[in-house]
Amino acid sequence: MMKKIIYPIFLLAVILLFNLGGCKKSNPGKVVDELEEETKIRPDTMRRGEAIAWVDARSNVFGTYGRFSDTTMIKKTLDTLKEVGVTGLVLDVKGSNGYTMYPSNYSTHLTSMDGKTFTVGVDYVGFMVAQAKKRNLKIYASIVTFVEGSASKGLVYENATWKDQYQSIVCDESGKRVPIVSTGKNGFVNPAIPEVQERALNIIKEIVGKYEIDGLILDYARYTDINADFSDFSKNDFIKFLETKYNDTQAKRMEFPADIVKSWKIVSGVVTPNVTGKYYKRWLLYRATVIHDFFVKARGAVKSIKPNMKFGVYVGAWYTTYYSVGVNWASQDYDPFNDYELRFDWSYPDYNKTGYGEQLDLLMTGNYFTQLMLADNPATAGLAYHWWSVEGSIKGGKYITRNKMPLYGSIDMGNVDWPNLQAISNTIKYIRSNASGGVMLFDVVHVYAPQYNRLKKPLWDALKEGLKK
Repeated sequence: MMKKIIYPIFLLAVILLFNLGGCKKSNPGKVVDELEEETKIRPDTMRRGEAIAWVDARSNVFGTYGRFSDTTMIKKTLDTLKEVGVTGLVLDVKGSNGYTMYPSNYSTHLTSMDGKTFTVGVDYVGFMVAQAKKRNLKIYASIVTFVEGSASKGLVYENATWKDQYQSIVCDESGKRVPIVSTGKNGFVNPAIPEVQERALNIIKEIVGKYEIDGLILDYARYTDINADFSDFSKNDFIKFLETKYNDTQAKRMEFPADIVKSWKIVSGVVTPNVTGKYYKRWLLYRATVIHDFFVKARGAVKSIKPNMKFGVYVGAWYTTYYSVGVNWASQDYDPFNDYELRFDWSYPDYNKTGYGEQLDLLMTGNYFTQLMLADNPATAGLAYHWWSVEGSIKGGKYITRNKMPLYGSIDMGNVDWPNLQAISNTIKYIRSNASGGVMLFDVVHVYAPQYNRLKKPLWDALKEGLKK
């Protein structure tokens, strides 16, 4: 349920990279303003050394080769994870169809899918929490936040209001505004709509109150892509934003969506802006503000039930293009608009105020790259930060978050073209040693089911070697 739709975003990121900057040259001669800026960065001294394994529900519970539909197999797999050095789990409890893996007052309880059924009479989430605690493993619950439909299941297919009013509206190549599911993509919903946020917040509070988990992780807490959301609701909400923030008396007369994006193009299958309009950068600021404000509410929802529970998020590590999904996961002490070395052409005054880093107790970034070290490629050897290598993106993540929270770098063990098992081990070892929180391992199913990784072999030895201290 988690990363099935991450790769179109990753592709767009690659497409936009060279036009938008995002690499930083090593430069020992900093000006006074830069020295002043650096003082806002907390010392990079934290090393928790944790190893957190993600447990995707669709592949592990309902997948053909998944083991987690059977309680006995769950116990055996958790025992092995513990033995090789895993210290915690992230449990996927609400998927892209919007259904939950536990009995919920707000959603359909998913117990069967694709011909597989979880053990009858057992609460999957409750069982997993109890088994994790028995093994002294931390356990976090994750939810797919702003997706409510996939494979013709979920609210955007089953509820007229969600289908007609809350479903995300995207622009196609011609500039026509269409419902997202008509493009063949999953049913993202509009994060700006109060009812959409209310549902997410209710589910968050329900999970936090119901289970003795260590933390709550948001996944897909974002817009679907750069071509969303162009609904009438977003138009009117954006006009209010312009009137309030900029006293823009002409906002109501805007040509929508042409004053944001005049024309679109397809690049490697991705709908991207071709010619932008006068409101484009303020539109990006508006979307990032919507997501920031939701994170304030989400953190408040968690802390209102259990003040000591951790609140975090998973995001892609490629910050340089992550604006395309409306997300600024940096600290507010980092200002991309005024960073004259690591300059982002999409940034705008006050963009730093959309940073939600201060809302987080922990951050997981997807460092899903085969290039480990900057020195491994002559093109990046002289850079201090580089968003498309493991080392460079971890350094960049620390830089823009100002080390405000533990950062967990993440490795995708199954969907990346690893040359061999040793490369996986080396990446795990590097991330765990250099990210302040430790390493997130995506996904458990890739380890035990060779059918679900590109090396087509079990990855237990690679995992064990990578986690060896």
